[in-house]
Amino acid sequence: MNQSLNVLSTGLMGIALSASALAPTGSLRAVINLGNPILARKDAQGAPVGVSVDLAQALAAQLKLPLTLIPVNSASQSVELVTQEKADVGFFAIDPVRGQGIAFTSAYVQIEGSYLVRQDSPLKGNDEVDRATHRVVVGKGSAYDLFLTRELKQAQLVRAPTSPEVVSFFMAGTCDVAAGVKQQLEFDARSTPGVRLLPGRFMVIDQAMGLPKSRPASAHDVLSRFVTDMKASGFVAAALKRHQIEGAAVAP
Repeated sequence: MNQSLNVLSTGLMGIALSASALAPTGSLRAVINLGNPILARKDAQGAPVGVSVDLAQALAAQLKLPLTLIPVNSASQSVELVTQEKADVGFFAIDPVRGQGIAFTSAYVQIEGSYLVRQDSPLKGNDEVDRATHRVVVGKGSAYDLFLTRELKQAQLVRAPTSPEVVSFFMAGTCDVAAGVKQQLEFDARSTPGVRLLPGRFMVIDQAMGLPKSRPASAHDVLSRFVTDMKASGFVAAALKRHQIEGAAVAP
């Protein structure tokens, strides 16, 4: 009996210490990027829903903490809030630039980045995009912005305010290519006459959870174990299915 009580006491103490390290304000503050429809969107009542919301709720329940969701419209806003410790956790594409202020877990989902062009564009393949005469629209601060800033050697990047605005920004101007989440571009293409996606993908994006780099190593360990468990248990796969997300896969 005493041994059982000791085990219970130790377990509760471990939860309390984990909660304190990860969420020092006493509430788990999770920033939710609504600019990535693979992971989050608004429901009919305007509330955030999606895979990232499900994970935030599961983490708060595990830590026995109240949950505060902080919805934003862009990845750059998520990065800023977590880096400045105005949020405890967020959901990000892993990138070395963001890694300066954020400690990432392993990836839990992989999604694809694609290019969109006008129907009459001469471009047929992804390898034709990086030319000095081409201008490519990306969402400011998005994973695609960061990746293409490094990878494109000749084409010029033009930044739309947020990822969901990329196609409308592209159509309103004279740029040659739009870049973003494949599923978002496919969705926009269905309602935008005269555009098409280039076949295939130009990048695979590893989506992870992250917390302020200034937090103790114990907090990162807790979050990393959580992500690993959520993948292994089938939680992430079930969330993708529940929210009818196609074109994304549980990360290996």
